[in-house]
Amino acid sequence: MCGIAGFSNIQADYTKEQGKWQLILDHMKQVLAHRGPDDTGDILYPQAGFAHTRLSIIDLSRGHQPITKYQAGNAYSIIYNGELYNTAELRENLIRMGYLFKTHTDTEVILTGYMAFGPDYVKELNGIFSYAIWDDNKRTLCLVRDRLGIKPLFYTVKDDTIIFSSEIKGLFQFPGIKPRLDAKGLGEIFGLGPAKSYGQGVFKDIHEVLPGNYLLYNIQGVHEHSYWNLISKPHEDSYQETVEKTSYLLYDSVKRQMVSDIPICTFLSGGVDSSLITAICAKELQKANKQLVTYSFDFVDNDKHFKSNSFQPSQDRPFVDIMVNHVGSKHSYLICDNADLVDQLYPAVDARDLPNMADVESSLLYFCKKVAVETKVTLTGECADEIFGGYPWFHQPDIMALHTFPWSKNMESRKLLLSEDLLTSVDLDAYVLEAYDKSIAETPKLPGESKEEARRREISYLNLKWFMVTLLDRMDRCSMFSGLEARVPLADHRIVEYIWNVPWDMKCPNGLVKGLLRDAGKGLIPDEILYRRKSPYPKTYHPEYEKILGTNLLEILSDPNAPIHPLVDTKKIKTFLSSPSDYGKPWYGQLMAGPQMIAYLLQINYWLEKYKIELV
Repeated sequence: MCGIAGFSNIQADYTKEQGKWQLILDHMKQVLAHRGPDDTGDILYPQAGFAHTRLSIIDLSRGHQPITKYQAGNAYSIIYNGELYNTAELRENLIRMGYLFKTHTDTEVILTGYMAFGPDYVKELNGIFSYAIWDDNKRTLCLVRDRLGIKPLFYTVKDDTIIFSSEIKGLFQFPGIKPRLDAKGLGEIFGLGPAKSYGQGVFKDIHEVLPGNYLLYNIQGVHEHSYWNLISKPHEDSYQETVEKTSYLLYDSVKRQMVSDIPICTFLSGGVDSSLITAICAKELQKANKQLVTYSFDFVDNDKHFKSNSFQPSQDRPFVDIMVNHVGSKHSYLICDNADLVDQLYPAVDARDLPNMADVESSLLYFCKKVAVETKVTLTGECADEIFGGYPWFHQPDIMALHTFPWSKNMESRKLLLSEDLLTSVDLDAYVLEAYDKSIAETPKLPGESKEEARRREISYLNLKWFMVTLLDRMDRCSMFSGLEARVPLADHRIVEYIWNVPWDMKCPNGLVKGLLRDAGKGLIPDEILYRRKSPYPKTYHPEYEKILGTNLLEILSDPNAPIHPLVDTKKIKTFLSSPSDYGKPWYGQLMAGPQMIAYLLQINYWLEKYKIELV
């Protein structure tokens, strides 16, 4: 994985002040260095500049970027962040067409495919990616993002110049691009956060290339094109055929995503999703007499303070032990304490450039840093619940019936601590409802579908476009901030396309949550893992953690210059901190309850201060 950034203006000639523009490219590389600590590169054309930082995974010695190739005297350059899982097939096809290659990188395959077929070549790619290609003859910049938005790509346009970057911080290295927040941005932070609207960067005038889209910038301006969308159609396979195809797609996706010139590992929680990924990886490595390395995560004294509830029915450790014995992996149990959990709240903001999932995010960042010391590539079980219907809101009629995002159903808990000025200036309820209605209207409909099945399709679409992307952003930023590449085999677009049209009685046969995935994984993992009730990513239950957060927030509020003051009600916060928090009623997802609300406010204050954000 890597970091990419750059700029283009068709009317410019950057070579006239080469030192000035080279310095800007250098600054872009510096702020993205964590995404690619192994190598850097750049190139400056008269109308475009590219910057790249590299994390070396494939073709370690010859994978330097940008890569430039020539055809009929025309120059094409690419910078790329991602991983292709069908590189070999694509290269062979291009070689048969007469194209030559100097490297074994997927980067060169993508560039060569663009030269042969143009921007629509992206439809042939199976992988996670964002990339930029400069076509010097056509004076055209092409920005591309993978189908599900697993790899980020932000951009802004100023005075006919387009500036782009893997992370928002890269945009702020360009002259005149400043962190500003308007009413819309406040709606994102306080109404939708830690999620955000797709296509938006929260900061004013900051956008992202939409998943499944590519953007062309040339003399005609900026034009975005969709190359992939979900299509709703009747599912014609029998249940047994559906199980077999799902099993094949799962195994094939994991095998493809194991490609690496360095050792890989997996994150193992002891749940069905990560255990299936781990079992397949271990099985494949055993064929080569290699041992899989696995990691699991927990918190200090959680064995003493854990409280079972409807969202987290059991702890992970006993199930991790079963899986480690089953696959024979070399396993490490990583433990985070309260101090590290609080300390990492702020680097988590640096990583995401936004307030985020609080300690759910800071803990992952802590663990990724630990794993990155030993390896650079990991496979995770992310996305199964969104794709196969594992969350409570797929199953509980009262939640399904709500006319709002099911993981954030109570706006009152969000508004509880906010200032009257903020609540007056921004109608958070209306902002959230507009975002929700937009996504519902976009949901691909299937004529003749029952009302209940149509509603589950809407819930699935919301999950794929919102909740899953929030978790994918979390995984990308936490891992890449640590110099670690995280891959998500269950988010293979072939799996998403196929499961999208599988009816609910097959996804959840006889009421068994994710029953289709479990049946597809039979024989790979022990039954006590295969049929374990879902328990999400762990969080701390240590009472001292909440006390530390409360003390820190009160200290911030005692400073009259703290930037969060205009946005919150100090009296309400003090009352909130004096009463015990309810861990059983999250305000976002399944994990973010009272302590996470405090942590989120801490992150917002840090974000406003660190980024010197102007409220407009």
